[in-house]
Amino acid sequence: MRISAKGRYALAAITEIARQAREGDNVSVYNISKTLGISKIYLEQVLVQLKKGGVIISIKGSKGGHQLAREPKKITAWDVLLTVENGLVEQAESTVADQAPGIDVMLRSLVFDVLDDAIKRCLDGITVQDMLDCSEQQIFDQAYMLNL
Repeated sequence: MRISAKGRYALAAITEIARQAREGDNVSVYNISKTLGISKIYLEQVLVQLKKGGVIISIKGSKGGHQLAREPKKITAWDVLLTVENGLVEQAESTVADQAPGIDVMLRSLVFDVLDDAIKRCLDGITVQDMLDCSEQQIFDQAYMLNL
């Protein structure tokens, strides 16, 4: 499985929205773009998909911006990636179905389906809250190391 730049940016943006929104503020595209160093235009495309997928909500107006649609502990990495990654849950194509259907069924049931299930379980077990907590711990650890 390969996660595209869009998927990686979506995970980073959702974590940043969760971080900034803790104060109750709406998070602007500009602030996310500036903090993460992501192109504002590209980020807007990612956020549109996250909004359509029900992961975030948008508030219009001078104090507008973005908020998570649910609590950070109720949004998973799977939810985010499923929203922006087109091929995340594509069924594996037949490998040798015409010449060796038994091998093709075996590959699907023992390899591809098992791998797909493991990926889903893994990503479904990581919440936005987990990502936020981990990123803040990394910031704390870096600050601690700099002060030594």
